[in-house]
Order: sequence, then C-alpha cells, then structure tokens
Amino acid sequence: MSSLWYDATTEAAVNAVTALLNGSSPFGRIEIYSGTQPALNGSLTGSGQVLLATLAFSATAFAAATAASGTVTATATTITSGTAAATGTAGWFALVTSGGTTVATGTVGTSGADLNLSSLSITSGATVSCSAFAITMSETGS
Repeated sequence: MSSLWYDATTEAAVNAVTALLNGSSPFGRIEIYSGTQPALNGSLTGSGQVLLATLAFSATAFAAATAASGTVTATATTITSGTAAATGTAGWFALVTSGGTTVATGTVGTSGADLNLSSLSITSGATVSCSAFAITMSETGS
C-alpha cells in the first residue's frame, strides 16, 4: 500500500520550497544549462554543462500553494528576463535559492518538459525569458 499525503502536508512542503525561492535579494532563480541533467544531488557543472542563462524570481514570485485533484501547485507570477551568458542548446535547469543552494533540477524542452522555452537555442547576449513557472507535487507518495 502506498502512503497518501494529505493537502495540508503537501501544501506545507511546496510552500517551504517556494519560500526558499522567493527569499530576499538576491532572489531565487532558474539557471538554464546545456548538456544532460545531473543525477540527484549531482554536481551542476561538468563536461558539456554550461550555464547559459539565469532568470531571477521576485521577492514574492510564488503565491501560497493550493490543492486540487490530488496535486498541489504554487505558480510563479514574476520572473525576470535574463541576458544569456553563453551560446548553446538548453538541456536542463536548476532551481537555486537566494543563498545558492540547489533545490531541484528539471528538463528543458519546447513542449512537454518541466520548463518549456520557445527555442532551445540560446545565443550569448540574447534575452531569455519565461512567462510562467509552477512547482507541482502529487499528494500520493510511496
């Protein structure tokens, strides 16, 4: 039998993560990298992994999480555009707190990924933006 996490518990978990990203200046951020997403708790840098762009959250980017149909979601409403630091193909991203701690990584694509961009090709000096971002956690566990 699987564990079932109730709304209040799952909402608290999502709110704890988003509080780390809302933070204070400098705010949490999305870092977009080339290469392959690292293993859980793996190093963010390595062969083929280049930081392409950084997009900062505002101080209150994430609203309080809400539950619906077994899923809890907190949606970012304010994400700044960033200037690409390097040229490459986006492959994955990291969510990084204002203190520099990585809280999650995910896939990047043009559809069906954890972070969807209009193009995976990023050119140094170009503006990179994300219009919306959500952190979602299922209420079912293991």
